[in-house]
Amino acid sequence: MEMRSPLGRARGLGSAKEGIGHWWAQRVTAIALVPLSIWFVFSVVGLLGADLAQFQAWLGVFGNSLMMVLLVVALFYHAYLGMQVVIEDYVGGEGAKVATLMITKFVLFALAVSCVFAVFRLSFGG
Repeated sequence: MEMRSPLGRARGLGSAKEGIGHWWAQRVTAIALVPLSIWFVFSVVGLLGADLAQFQAWLGVFGNSLMMVLLVVALFYHAYLGMQVVIEDYVGGEGAKVATLMITKFVLFALAVSCVFAVFRLSFGG
């Protein structure tokens, strides 16, 4: 039986020093998503009524395909960072938490890669 109080057990342990990097990554991706989202909305409005050939021609422009890839990468990374916090805070049990984090990371990575491949395929006329 331990006679120390919870405060006494916690003293000296300090923080894991990992939270600040996660916090900054989430803020940086959020800030990056603002202009990327505005660009995307204006682009979609400009493409209303376009057929596949017009869309491929638009996406074939280097700047548009680059912006689309940046949007996809920032969006899925930001989504993962946010979901990671929710899972770590609300999923009970270490095994369930680790499994959920791994599944989430795999699914979001697969979706991001498939979106990037779709952008490349459409921009190169495949």
